[in-house]
Amino acid sequence: MKKSGLLLGIFIFLNTTAVIAQSSKPLFTNKIGVQTYTYRNSFPDGVALVLDSIKALGISEVEGPNPKNASPEEFKKMLDERGISMPSMGADYGSISKDPEPFIKLAKLFGCKYIMVAWIPHGNTFTFDDARKAVEDFNRVGKLLYEQGITFCYHDHGYEFGPYGDGTLFDYIVKNTDPKYVSFEMDLMWTFHGGADPAKLLHQYKGRWKLMHLKDIRKGIANDLTGGTDTKNDVALGAGQINIAEALKAARAVGIKHYFIEDESGNHAQQIPVTIAYIKSLSR
Repeated sequence: MKKSGLLLGIFIFLNTTAVIAQSSKPLFTNKIGVQTYTYRNSFPDGVALVLDSIKALGISEVEGPNPKNASPEEFKKMLDERGISMPSMGADYGSISKDPEPFIKLAKLFGCKYIMVAWIPHGNTFTFDDARKAVEDFNRVGKLLYEQGITFCYHDHGYEFGPYGDGTLFDYIVKNTDPKYVSFEMDLMWTFHGGADPAKLLHQYKGRWKLMHLKDIRKGIANDLTGGTDTKNDVALGAGQINIAEALKAARAVGIKHYFIEDESGNHAQQIPVTIAYIKSLSR
């Protein structure tokens, strides 16, 4: 992260929040977190600088794991020094399916209560066979994590909303995974981009959602089942197509506790302060 971008981001944050009329009943009252993937291009320039910028924004949680240029022990120490916790971390599907033990060990080091997988390997189209294999792997890995006091979550990515039976392949995954062992993390942008309604889906599977990625998508971008879009289409919350207030009301109603901003764009230093200010401006 360039120093100028950091200073501009904090300037925007401070000036935007200063002009917001504070509601006596704010909609969002949880801690604000961020997914470390947001800073994938900034960490190489200095992990400490990135974490200092995160703290300056009032962010107190991250979803990990550690960046490549810091060992888990080093990263944990830097987080602790800044009062930042890591309740959740991501894991590669193939790696955790093959051997969950290294991920369990890492989660315990960081104090993570959740391990999430964000992508199911598949060809050009996500098929029933892909979903069926994922269900088998999720139930198996989820049970092993459960026995270690960790909750397995699958992070939806948009391609799962292709039709199946009287619903979608996502419906199939939810209905065929054991609620005791498998939970879910909703990514607002990918849910919407895949053609689903985030608020309705949260209520439909109340009790299965534990985590959320806070993301919005640029106006005018059409939905599809690719599970991908240009990172330039990541915009600050409230500037895109998604009804963020409605989604957050649903998230509050179904009991989601951990929310992580994920901004994959090159403008995250400028956009994240705007996202935070927007979230804090919403009232019940």
